[in-house]
Amino acid sequence: MPVYTLPELPYDHSALAPVISPEIIELHHDKHHAAYVKGANDTLEQLAEARDKEQWSALNGLEKNLAFHLSGHILHSIYWTNMSGDGGGEPLAADGVGELAEAITESFGSFAGFKAQLTKAAATTQGSGWGVLAHEPVSGRLIVEQVYDHQGNIGQGSVPILVFDAWEHAFYLQYKNQKVDFIEAMWAVVDWQDVARRHRAAKARADVLLLAP
Repeated sequence: MPVYTLPELPYDHSALAPVISPEIIELHHDKHHAAYVKGANDTLEQLAEARDKEQWSALNGLEKNLAFHLSGHILHSIYWTNMSGDGGGEPLAADGVGELAEAITESFGSFAGFKAQLTKAAATTQGSGWGVLAHEPVSGRLIVEQVYDHQGNIGQGSVPILVFDAWEHAFYLQYKNQKVDFIEAMWAVVDWQDVARRHRAAKARADVLLLAP
């Protein structure tokens, strides 16, 4: 039985238009995300077989495959819920996301500073990757991460709460090679309610890393 399953989209394929076309949503979710789910499940089976047969020569490659596919599955699962056709703007206390707004200001100086940093992080990824807003549990602050592929260049223990997919399959059919235009357009569909929920959840489990003896 598969360990990981492809989540249903929380909206139909046209819900994020014109920022993201229905064709991209369908291809991205039903094909690309599904491939990461299958890859993670297949790799778990291969690891189980390697353990049973004590064929440890394959371990390094399999562990890398698992990290790649599982991280792809996790990031995409966050990505879909981070967006809404009714999203956009910035987090405001009046909308019930004041705690998130305060954390952004404390960590980045202003919302404008945060927006500029995350936009640049996503738009300047070399090759395939993501721009990520994450809660860093040791300091309790928010940080921006520039993630290579799905899992490289990230701080251990940081919890992603807002992710911008900068892989070409996320935008090329609609934006061609203008990745920065896609990233700029993404701000119009950010669901701050979802980001705020993820921020609260990340803060609630922040004391599990550096526990005193």
